[in-house]
Amino acid sequence: MAKLFEPLKIKNVTLKNRIAVSPMCQYSAMDGFANDWHLIHLGSRAVGGAALIITESTAVSPEGRISPDDLGIWKDEHIPPLQHITSFLASQQCVAGVQLSHAGRKASTLAPQRGRGKLPESAGGWQALAPSPIPYSDDYPNPVAMDLSDIEKVIGDFTAAAKRASSAGFDVIEIHAAHGYLLHQFLSPLTNHRTDQYGRGFNGRIRLLLEVIDGIRSVWPQDRPLFVRITGTDWVDGGLAMEDAIKISEVLKYNGVDLVDVTTGGLVSQQEIPVGFGYQLPFASNIKKQTGVLTGTVGLITEAAQAETILANGDADMVMMAWEMLRDPYFPMRAAAVVHADIIWPHQYERAKPT
Repeated sequence: MAKLFEPLKIKNVTLKNRIAVSPMCQYSAMDGFANDWHLIHLGSRAVGGAALIITESTAVSPEGRISPDDLGIWKDEHIPPLQHITSFLASQQCVAGVQLSHAGRKASTLAPQRGRGKLPESAGGWQALAPSPIPYSDDYPNPVAMDLSDIEKVIGDFTAAAKRASSAGFDVIEIHAAHGYLLHQFLSPLTNHRTDQYGRGFNGRIRLLLEVIDGIRSVWPQDRPLFVRITGTDWVDGGLAMEDAIKISEVLKYNGVDLVDVTTGGLVSQQEIPVGFGYQLPFASNIKKQTGVLTGTVGLITEAAQAETILANGDADMVMMAWEMLRDPYFPMRAAAVVHADIIWPHQYERAKPT
């Protein structure tokens, strides 16, 4: 069988293939609530054959949102509409995952459809928080440095969000510690200039992430997987690099993380990223080979043969697809024909299946 369509069992959750829909912000929620857009957006990709769908960055608190239009899971009222989505995904033999996130200094900004840059408090914005009072750029809010009570609240918010995620029917949690959001800000020396126990060296900078993991594991069922999205590099001298990502992954594996989803960049505005097909693959590949942890890879994976080669070469355990899935929700169906895999189609669509 083609590697792309081999099942993957992680704890008590079995993915029917190695194709996952990577989190992609939709900026279509109101007060954090999922709605019909989220149901159709995520549901169509489940119909299309993806094994795992991870929601967009889902805020664990109102102040953790990127924009006012972000999806949220900071109150119990968010559970029923999310449960409606996870139930449909399960009906298509698709595993539902949620990405829990706090935007940190990249919070209180306009959603792309509403413009660019910071959203002032006078227009409905809020105070952005960060490990150190360093703005992302001149167009972003000036954050305040978090005190210990702020940090304790963040840990509690992630923990409570994980408990709600379980009630909502999610089978996978992914903690977002990349793309320049709060946990990434604590991890990188470029954005964490603290001199207390949450800064200074590597052990201090990773401390918040580990405490968030501990909080989540205290409420998340032990038989369900826990992923963390990390950065392979900040693409800037003095920031996190490959060797740091490997070290972080080793620590995460030791602390019970089941899969590391490897992306890059997003921390600082002066980054220079050499974008190209599969440009982030070497980071996932090196982490997998150096640590043995399960890895997912992202970054302009657009073709079935490309995805199959990644898996067949042992460079990753899963391909996490984003933009191509926006273009083609039914990519897994098309990919199966390319790699000569016979997969089950929804019975409503079977008459269109190539023979």
